[in-house]
Amino acid sequence: MPGLYSLWIVGRNGGLLYSRDFVQLPPIEFNDKLRLASSWFGMCGISAQLSPVPDSSGIQLMQADTFDLHSFHTLTGTTFMLLTEPHTPDAAELLRTTVYELYCDYVLKNPFHEMDQVIKSELFDQNLVERCQAVNRRWGVGA
Repeated sequence: MPGLYSLWIVGRNGGLLYSRDFVQLPPIEFNDKLRLASSWFGMCGISAQLSPVPDSSGIQLMQADTFDLHSFHTLTGTTFMLLTEPHTPDAAELLRTTVYELYCDYVLKNPFHEMDQVIKSELFDQNLVERCQAVNRRWGVGA
């Protein structure tokens, strides 16, 4: 059954700027989240440099038996990571459109927010959770 598990936003220096779970997941300590986010950021950077394709953005999807990890890299260096149920349809598109649009509207347009600053926008969080839970409900996944 398709479903959205979690979203992480990583800054251009590899630091975790935002983390939100959309379903009940086993707890991960904050320091572990920081390590995972910066490790993924580093792997994406290395893969982009090693790619034989010019201007590659690096790893965009990692598939495992129990989850898919979708990654979207912006031109400013911010990385969006969406953890989903395997084979969740349109997850990459949801990341590039809905999540990124909310980020632009509620975070980047905020005059008090600076790049690579931890995201503390209640409107961003509220709208993101609302949209992702609506997607999960459409697929029959409870929160």
